[in-house]
Amino acid sequence: MAATALAAPTATAPIAAPTAPPDSQPAPATLTVLAAMSSGWVRNFNPFNETSRLPSVREFIYEPLVVFNSMYGGRPEYRLATDYAFSPDLLKLTFKLRDGVQWSDGQPFTAADVAYTFDLLRRFRALDTLDMGNRVAAVEAVDAHTVVFTLKKVNTSIVFEIVRVPVVPRHIWSKVADPVTFTNDAPVGTGPMTEVKRFTPQVYVQCRNPNYWDGADLKVDCMSFPQVRNNEQLLTAAAEGRLDWFGAFLPDIERTYVAADPKHHRYWFPPGGTVAIDINLNSPSRGNRAAFRNVNFRRAVSMAVDRRAIVDIAGYGYPEVNEYASGIGRTYQDWVNPEAERQYGRYAHFDKNGAQALLAESGFRDVNGDGYIDNADGSPIAFDILVPTGWTDWVNSTQLVAESLNALGLNVRVSTVEPASWAQKLISGDYDMAINGLFPGETPYRSFDTGFHSRYSGKTRFAPTRFTDPDLDSALDAFVATIDPTEQRRAMDKVQMIVAANSPYVPLFSNPTWYEYNTRRFKGWFNADNPVARPDVFDGTPERLLHLLALEPVKGQAAAAAPPIPSAGGG
Repeated sequence: MAATALAAPTATAPIAAPTAPPDSQPAPATLTVLAAMSSGWVRNFNPFNETSRLPSVREFIYEPLVVFNSMYGGRPEYRLATDYAFSPDLLKLTFKLRDGVQWSDGQPFTAADVAYTFDLLRRFRALDTLDMGNRVAAVEAVDAHTVVFTLKKVNTSIVFEIVRVPVVPRHIWSKVADPVTFTNDAPVGTGPMTEVKRFTPQVYVQCRNPNYWDGADLKVDCMSFPQVRNNEQLLTAAAEGRLDWFGAFLPDIERTYVAADPKHHRYWFPPGGTVAIDINLNSPSRGNRAAFRNVNFRRAVSMAVDRRAIVDIAGYGYPEVNEYASGIGRTYQDWVNPEAERQYGRYAHFDKNGAQALLAESGFRDVNGDGYIDNADGSPIAFDILVPTGWTDWVNSTQLVAESLNALGLNVRVSTVEPASWAQKLISGDYDMAINGLFPGETPYRSFDTGFHSRYSGKTRFAPTRFTDPDLDSALDAFVATIDPTEQRRAMDKVQMIVAANSPYVPLFSNPTWYEYNTRRFKGWFNADNPVARPDVFDGTPERLLHLLALEPVKGQAAAAAPPIPSAGGG
């Protein structure tokens, strides 16, 4: 993730803090959160919608069965489930569910809800973004608190994916005519924050679930989600103490954020996943498509990029350079295949002269004399690199990549679009190149699997290159077909070798986990001295549920939301 995760209209209305009427209960302790930037909130609480769902739906409305703590090798933190186990042949996975859990409307949560949810994915494949239909043969509610998944083939990592599927209430969703387009305006969930108390394009507020099973551990009453358009507006709001919990790239953070309130303004940037330039092998342009499908063209693009300059200039030194041939990243240093690096590592290091020579020997040259390199047959190569507007670090990184490619003689421009449009273009294939991030996971498997397995190709924004390879699929499948560490290492070595040999993307850096927080109103924050779990608040981080439950108001300070974010003017 980059500078947050979405984008605000030209003006942002002030956020009124909740107030308590006379002789009533005290105002709720309201946590102000920026989990995504937006040009204006749209009321969509459908947890399966990959492009326009609100960033507070998963975890906060729909609690997972288990949260696997990626900071500690996938240690299970049990939530709706209390245990899970594989059968001896590894083809059945049984979850025991917690007794006494209710949906927010008071109806009991049971194994029938879990089975219904996975049947919903089977019947409406557009909802099945994690490809459960091709991996799970059946889901059976054995009794109210036992659910059994029968797998089509052994997959020891599928437990990490199954628990990412949001479980929805059968008694609500069974009455929905079209769950794909359903916006779920009044969500019923099992999570801690299910009650939508206010909703406008400028701010929405979710408050505590009156029937939350873990209510004793929940000390926050409400979460307020202000609409913020870009990093400039975010920086102002953060410096003025108007945000409690957010994640963003802030230039010179000690000066721009911490110095504004050294006692309360804090940050922690543990290592995260790989950020790369994705290359669409099915580019809409014939000339671009011909170039992109040439491995030497892709290698030359990679060699032309000065990753150190990007980290130092665009990233202010916060990220870590990723010069691994496969893009595996330093987070998974123990898994690196040295042979893949020996054979293909030079393509992941800055070498402008080498890039020029590789293009020339592969037949790429300026055919028509316009100053730009063309394909050997004279067809033009001219493309945009797509980046979400408002994600400052990614925008600046993309501009530096484009400048490097321009210097190589390629006709390249940067195109900024709204984050939702960027995600949709990646999924639909309506782009040439784009900056993007890979999913981090408990092992490197999740990054490579969601990025390059054919089952995901073109179905999510994390697999937009359209690069597939049967041997790569086989190696990824082999990794999860065993629990033998030696066999898993052999499979991951092969994965890296195939990705390194084909250069389907251009790894740039290992993104920090962007995480800033304000201790003025709440305490219990995760940090380097309290490293409980991955700390960011982005959609896609299940551990954020654990973080919310660890927070509690500072006495006398959190009786309302943070001060309102003022108008952004003409922004």
